[in-house]
Amino acid sequence: MARYSQAILVSCEIPWDEDENLMEDVFRKEVQITLQRGFKHLYIFGTAGEGHAVDTARFQRIVEIFREETQGKSVHPMVGVIGLSTANIVERLWFAYDMGFRTFQISLPSWGVLNDIELMVFFKDVCNTFPDADFLHYNLPRSRRILNGQHYRRLIDAVPNLVATKTTSGGFEGASDLMKHSSELQHFFGERNFPHGAMYGECSLLASWAPASPHKTRELFDAGRRQELDRLFTLQADFHKMTTDVLGPVRVGEHIDGAYDKMLVRLGGLEEMPLRLLSPYQGFTEEQYQQCKAVLYEQYPDWVAQDLGVQASKFTS
Repeated sequence: MARYSQAILVSCEIPWDEDENLMEDVFRKEVQITLQRGFKHLYIFGTAGEGHAVDTARFQRIVEIFREETQGKSVHPMVGVIGLSTANIVERLWFAYDMGFRTFQISLPSWGVLNDIELMVFFKDVCNTFPDADFLHYNLPRSRRILNGQHYRRLIDAVPNLVATKTTSGGFEGASDLMKHSSELQHFFGERNFPHGAMYGECSLLASWAPASPHKTRELFDAGRRQELDRLFTLQADFHKMTTDVLGPVRVGEHIDGAYDKMLVRLGGLEEMPLRLLSPYQGFTEEQYQQCKAVLYEQYPDWVAQDLGVQASKFTS
């Protein structure tokens, strides 16, 4: 049995005004909508949430608001920390810990690639500092080292409060390796790889499309949870085609993950969410957003979230 419950994990993105000030009302509304849609496992400060870009003052204020909006509810909020050193990561973790959070997402320091000894030291130093907290490892290429099932196998025995991983890379072979060799951890896969993991047993969904299409997200997760493989891989193909078509107009040039994720929040009906990212990163333009919106609403009206008063029909002829 995995150390963490099977779930749909949803990121809450951070809205900035033209002066890069936090738009608190919009952020609160986003968290509230996510909860109202029935998603109980939500987090802040992955790449999509610009955890790499926020300064300490912004980090602390956003954590405070996130606590206010999730406290006392039957939800499982998670705070992510991205940093270049153990000390930097632990410092921010202490702030969130003192605010009452007990579930955290961490990634490897990326200035230099960690060797095997350094890898073990990092996880022990961070996780052992908070023995009553649970940790998810954000296993991403930007950390310059992707961990496989055998790496996690060694960490499982040494770090009892490492409970989960999050990965969107690796394809079928990567997913199967994680599931075969480190099944004690709850592995969160993106929409593309979730079906590959589900073939081997219990795993979880990192749901980038949850803000824009919560009902289709839940369909994909339920099919995987029940191991309804025909339905699962049909939905996987549907997600792939829809994503390719909808985001086709903007897949030119280089944009960091958060640019796409903020667009997905807007596509889900939260029109107040700005497309802006913290400097120096660039979000999409309003024109690009409208192009993607037209494709989604005209070609895939049954994918559009309907709970915020969005009417896909008005975009169809």
